[in-house]
Amino acid sequence: MNENIDDLTIEYEENGVKLVKELDKAVLSRGAWTTIVFRYQEWKADAEAYGPEKYSIRRYRKMNGEYRYQSKFTISSDDQARKLIDVLEGWMGVK
Repeated sequence: MNENIDDLTIEYEENGVKLVKELDKAVLSRGAWTTIVFRYQEWKADAEAYGPEKYSIRRYRKMNGEYRYQSKFTISSDDQARKLIDVLEGWMGVK
């Protein structure tokens, strides 16, 4: 587990292969409950290459001095990300 928000990552490696490659992250909120959005790619073994970019919003809770993963929502395509942006902008009166 991680004690520092900046050390939290979505990267995952198995048998020397990075199956999930973190491209970027942004901390949306800090504190006992932390929210981070990650930009990442998953390794596609059949293609021997990384797939398209995806985005994941993850919540962590600090317990006993360590951040523990609690929940996630994965935005699986650019199209879905754009739709989410449009909805939020509409609700916020941005458009």
